[in-house]
Amino acid sequence: MQTYKAPVRDMMFALHELHGLDSVDPDLAETILNEAAKLAEQVLAPLNASGDLEGCVLENGVVRTPGGFRQAYRAFREGGWQSLAGEVEYGGQGLPESLNKLVEEMVCSANLSFSLYSILTHSACSAIFHHGSPELRATYLAKLTEGVWSGTMCLTEAQCGTDLSLLRTRARPAGDGSHRVTGTKIFITSGEHDLTENIIHLVLARLPDAPAGVKGISLFLVPKFIPDAAGRPGARNGMYCSGLEHKLGIRASATCQLQFEEATGWLVGEPHKGLRAMFTMMNGARLSVGIEGVGIAEAAYQGAVAYARDRLQGRASESTGDRAADPLLVHADVRRMLLTMRAHAEGGRALGVWLASQLDLAATAPTPAAREEAEDLAAVLTPVVKALCTDLGFEAASLGVQVYGGHGYIRDHGMEQYLRDARIAMLYEGTNGVQAMDLAGRKLPAQGGRLLHRFIEPIAAFIEANGADPALAAFVGPLGAALEHLRDASDRLRVPAEVGAAASDYLRLFGLTALGFMWARAAALALPRQDDAFYRAKLRTARFFMERILPQTGALLAAIGAGGGVIEAFEDAAF
Repeated sequence: MQTYKAPVRDMMFALHELHGLDSVDPDLAETILNEAAKLAEQVLAPLNASGDLEGCVLENGVVRTPGGFRQAYRAFREGGWQSLAGEVEYGGQGLPESLNKLVEEMVCSANLSFSLYSILTHSACSAIFHHGSPELRATYLAKLTEGVWSGTMCLTEAQCGTDLSLLRTRARPAGDGSHRVTGTKIFITSGEHDLTENIIHLVLARLPDAPAGVKGISLFLVPKFIPDAAGRPGARNGMYCSGLEHKLGIRASATCQLQFEEATGWLVGEPHKGLRAMFTMMNGARLSVGIEGVGIAEAAYQGAVAYARDRLQGRASESTGDRAADPLLVHADVRRMLLTMRAHAEGGRALGVWLASQLDLAATAPTPAAREEAEDLAAVLTPVVKALCTDLGFEAASLGVQVYGGHGYIRDHGMEQYLRDARIAMLYEGTNGVQAMDLAGRKLPAQGGRLLHRFIEPIAAFIEANGADPALAAFVGPLGAALEHLRDASDRLRVPAEVGAAASDYLRLFGLTALGFMWARAAALALPRQDDAFYRAKLRTARFFMERILPQTGALLAAIGAGGGVIEAFEDAAF
């Protein structure tokens, strides 16, 4: 049976102690997190396994979500959780993304499928707010911010996923300021459901005069129901759900095939500049997907610890007494797996809050220079958080199955669902290989290497400030070695021909270095407070990460240094 207890104490540590974020009073932040925890633990988590078993059903063009989801969504919306970080002028609460992402993590841990009905709405609001006309903002943002209406992102078509230059959906001017959109989109998360009174689709399409390739793509807002003069859902638009995808995981999330047939839509942003507007939405969603990985890692860790405490199996080598068997928890290899899962979850949480805090600063910093610095750091961290945290979330779920043994492979305990659900996060919002190429091929050389230096500078400053402290030597030393590995790898990838073969290894090396920075800083905070069990556990997890996980950067550097020759030389016909 799945269980979940929101890690509010560790979230507060990441938010206020590790990153020193004071834009929200600590008492208020803790109150918000505790209230979100009640929703996650008491309302959403109990629906996770049943929602997976029941799934979504398409009936007469309408998708019915699993039992309990409508009531849960109403509680989510009425509790103000959709509007938490929304723009104040459209009814949002204006709280920072760093706090909002911790609430998102709870929802993802408790019920990943449910989280997908709300996450993209928040990202859609961002795209409309930054690129939509005043009329579009006035018509749609308040309802989306409240969660009465929901939003989607419609990019993928059967012949084009990552390569949007192959996109075929068309939009023609209707002569009244609107357009008529025609085409087919697939893999559309929350494309049709029964949770909200309207669904607002942001659709990529080509205008008649569009140039070829990605430079000819525009973005259109296409509602399921066209709002009437009073702003209420009016006439049904020319689009419908033609099918549901039958998936490995997230079975309670409606993943739809959508048909647009002369559907009425409105241009968002400039003609042929749709990708710029869509990336506003997508980059926010990529952080959210990274948080999904953290959420799954946390839930899998908690389930595995509970099982390891109760399950008696074998005798540890140092056991004494006449017990027939010891709990799994005492076995060294089980402890290794649990500590790995814990390090992934807590480290990923700290890293996600760091990125979210940069998004907050990019929007609120008092000077252009400070905003630019935050934007640079957010740009380089986004592909890392998306790819690394989803990789580690899947690895944590796999380790959770391993801790359970055969009982992890069957449905009864719910661990196998975490593994199935986690896998999608490595694919959508740009596969993790695409994230690696974005980091190594675009972000690394950008602005003459400025983005890389934004990341390296605070780590180097921490090492310099703490390098002489013998109490921190076990943390600063490994971090310094990882940073040198990253510098060496970055220098090698200045040769464009090396990027493709090395990109995934480079992102993992980069990400482990980032986690090492999080753990070294956490250790520095925990070291003088070891009389408190929380800080004592934090320090020991940090030591485990430094000794058993961070040394992987050396092997990754060796693989990168080997070059791509052996990959490129393999004959096509031999595959």
